[in-house]
Amino acid sequence: MSLTDSPAEAAPDEIVAPGPPAARPRRRIRLRSWLPPLLVFVALVALWYAITYGVLDEQRRFLMPPPDLVVTDALFDRTTLERMLVALGRTARVAFVGLAIAIVIGMAWAVAMSQARWVERSLFPYAVALQCIPILALVPLIGFWFDFGFLSRTIVCVLIALFPIVSNTLFGLQSVDKGQRDLFALHGASRWTTLRKLEFPAAMPAIFAGLRIAAGLSVIGAIVGDLFFKQGDPGLGILIDNYRARLQSPELFLAIIIASLFGIAVFTFFGWLANRVVGRWYDTSKAG
Repeated sequence: MSLTDSPAEAAPDEIVAPGPPAARPRRRIRLRSWLPPLLVFVALVALWYAITYGVLDEQRRFLMPPPDLVVTDALFDRTTLERMLVALGRTARVAFVGLAIAIVIGMAWAVAMSQARWVERSLFPYAVALQCIPILALVPLIGFWFDFGFLSRTIVCVLIALFPIVSNTLFGLQSVDKGQRDLFALHGASRWTTLRKLEFPAAMPAIFAGLRIAAGLSVIGAIVGDLFFKQGDPGLGILIDNYRARLQSPELFLAIIIASLFGIAVFTFFGWLANRVVGRWYDTSKAG
């Protein structure tokens, strides 16, 4: 560059390009993620206190004890907490076994219906009928047929968790782009190759959506079965029913909270697993 050249006429290689915008601090991102749920939690606790002390009479406050009483009389009671954790383990075993069986049966059912229209017309109405039958009407029959132990509780979980897996898997398998199907057919791909390399990968978002719903329903099924099959080792359902009958409100509320947290944990796990297997496809599309 000569002495007469102005700074604006500098060579292109001397112009420093502006750097990328600074990334947001992780602390701010975490705060934005956790602050709204925390505020909602505080509001719910405040509403709980308001109902207990502002709506209920002193003689009826045992119906909805305040949160601090639930913590001191139930959570901090070692015997009660140990009993609930043991019951939670039994309920979790039933829920996970039932969910695993429902996944195998539901995905096989959906794959069979996706292969031919006549199979879908033959089998899908029974999946809808299974979803529409009140499960509480079947629970006594299941107990009579299969006894009142672990097997009956598992069957209840399977019946409750089956339909979301069937419907979501079938929807995902049938939603593959027609052009991609034609491309596989043009190359002479077999049904198994098309299913394995095209339909299943494309159906993964719908499949995991069904798994998340079914996971929460399997927890409900385990507790419902426990409530009605009052034999064998007690799970959370039997504890909830016993605390209700004895009017042990702090223990009852703690058992309900533990059951809810367990369901949330299972639902969150499948959401995390979906992000690892499928990736953040929906977030990417929205950002574009």
